[in-house]
Amino acid sequence: MISFVFQESNLFKDTIYNNICMGRNYTRQEVMNAIKEAQCEEIIEKLPNGIDTVVKEEGLYLSGGEQQRITLARALLKDAPIIILDEATSFLDVENETSIQEALNSLIKDKTVIIIAHRMRTIRNVDKIVVLEDGKIVEEGKPDELYSQEDYLLRWWIFRQKVTNGYCKTY
Repeated sequence: MISFVFQESNLFKDTIYNNICMGRNYTRQEVMNAIKEAQCEEIIEKLPNGIDTVVKEEGLYLSGGEQQRITLARALLKDAPIIILDEATSFLDVENETSIQEALNSLIKDKTVIIIAHRMRTIRNVDKIVVLEDGKIVEEGKPDELYSQEDYLLRWWIFRQKVTNGYCKTY
């Protein structure tokens, strides 16, 4: 019922195909369609054995962003009605993030989605934002309403400075 795409998406020491299927019976074509939808084709094309390449073996490791994209393909394939995206674009550069946003739009269509994010561009198209501070809801509303409030943007900037400078606790 729930698909997760986490900030740190560790893959198993196994083939890309098996990492995407996660023990379920999907056809190779279904997996390839998910790879295409998650915009992972260039990752697969550069691997020695394509989707049959074993990762984490003999020095074959994928970057954090590549792992996130493979995990996104897994979530697309699962097609769960509830999706939790925990900093799902955190390891991506701006160019790749734009591509992944397109894939995420496909993934989240007609679904219940919870997005945990620090980047404003990650949440720009959401229906509702809930701002948490010290474990409490301090603001909530539609993005346009919150963005128009001067104090919201100021708090956002202060929060980002704290995160950037290592002042925020993580639990």
